[in-house]
Amino acid sequence: MSTISTTQAISDSALDKPRTGTWDGGNEPFKASYGKLMMWFFLLSDAFTFAAFLTTYGLIRHRHGVYEGTPEAFKFSTNYWPIPEKVFDAFPGLHGTHLPLGFVALMTMILIFSSVTMVLAVEAGHRFDKKDVQKWLLWTILFGATFLSCQAWEWTHFITGTEQGTLMNDGTVFHGANLAMNQYGPVLFADLFFFITGFHGTHVFSGVCLLVWAFIATTNGTFEKRGHYEMVEKIGLYWHFVDLVWVFVFTFFYLV
Repeated sequence: MSTISTTQAISDSALDKPRTGTWDGGNEPFKASYGKLMMWFFLLSDAFTFAAFLTTYGLIRHRHGVYEGTPEAFKFSTNYWPIPEKVFDAFPGLHGTHLPLGFVALMTMILIFSSVTMVLAVEAGHRFDKKDVQKWLLWTILFGATFLSCQAWEWTHFITGTEQGTLMNDGTVFHGANLAMNQYGPVLFADLFFFITGFHGTHVFSGVCLLVWAFIATTNGTFEKRGHYEMVEKIGLYWHFVDLVWVFVFTFFYLV
């Protein structure tokens, strides 16, 4: 009986104790809502996935031969890993002009700008400024769609290849790259390029779809009826994650 009374007394005192707003039962940990926590958990798991892919890329590249000559004398060969600035040196409308990583740098800047406009959309949501939320969401959608268009062009150029092509081991000249043959170097270079950049591009496409939905919901007054723009903030977390991952993809594929 004394044990039951003690337990009851502890329970009563716990109920009377004021909540601290952090880890008490029923409260939001660190003042983060359930939706935001779930988004963070998803992004954490997604970060592990990207880390595994990029680690695999690093290990595979480490196993392959490295070009040891001067950059000026470099030629594509399946015997060694290609120099990125020799592979990604084309620019739309400037055929024959050698601009190492120029187009990729433009794509990166577009994605960085989209992060800025996403921040402004979230900030406008905190102010309950519907027009500003619409404006900055629309800009973010345009930047995201532009990035996807640039990636589509880059894939097309990568698949088509250069006019010279590369002499393969069987004596034939091959242009471009696919999952079985690669003008620029080992087949795994093309496989990993398609897989990792495609995986990231899928994330960007998903983010653009979410942004379009958020824009429509904002226009229809859905978030105003809810009394908050938290969904815009959660989509913003996802979008910033996609931008951050691109920094690592850019570093691994285009700089290292």
